[in-house]
Amino acid sequence: MKFVDTHSHLYLKNFDDDRQNVIDRALNNGVEKILLPNIDENSIEPMMNTANQYNNVCIPMIAIHPTSVKHDWEKQIGVIEEYIEKFKFCAIGETGIDLYWDKTYLKEQCFAFKKHIEMAIDYDLPIVIHSRNSIEQIFEILENYDTKVLKGVFHCFPGNLEQAKKVTDMGFMIGVGGVVTFKNSDLSEVIRDIDLNSIVLETDAPYLAPQPKRGKRNESSYLVYIAEKIAEIKDIGIGDVAKITTKNAETLFNI
Repeated sequence: MKFVDTHSHLYLKNFDDDRQNVIDRALNNGVEKILLPNIDENSIEPMMNTANQYNNVCIPMIAIHPTSVKHDWEKQIGVIEEYIEKFKFCAIGETGIDLYWDKTYLKEQCFAFKKHIEMAIDYDLPIVIHSRNSIEQIFEILENYDTKVLKGVFHCFPGNLEQAKKVTDMGFMIGVGGVVTFKNSDLSEVIRDIDLNSIVLETDAPYLAPQPKRGKRNESSYLVYIAEKIAEIKDIGIGDVAKITTKNAETLFNI
């Protein structure tokens, strides 16, 4: 079996002491590729360094995380555009709108998200969407774009079944991580009714570790727990989950 972790912040300081060991454990668990979403202009260099050092495994994305969007968002977007013209990335991500932590810069988040969408279209790259407490606002913005051209994934999908079907009807993927293993999560009910061909796996490491590792630092090797849970929900073999979700990731991100 082989897997793709489509979302891991492996370049953060949380992994500075044992990054090689983390990658080795991932490879030993069949995780052959780890995709790295950017956070802000300060995280680009450590992300690129990690991707370059482990270029057989790690592939970078580029964007400004919505919680990093402030009054100077246009300046940060300018930095992103400089990088995207010089280097190869597998996606525009992660971007979107976050209304969980702070609504102060909602207007700026919307402007920045639209700019990221336009970059994804211009550079023919998928977009990785963060939609915490904001999925309806995300839908409203996406309605202004041709989703036959735009492709991407709703990272750490936070919605209900109706919203999930709207995501897949637009041709987007649903990113499933450790939350699906939580006892108090409704995501299992959503995943049960969503075609596996619309799902990619992710960890969001070092955050949101799945059961039985909940509360610990998350890492890509734990992707197997997420795959096992999806296999249980859908009453299929984990090999089928690995095969289909890996193909989905390879197709979406062109890896």
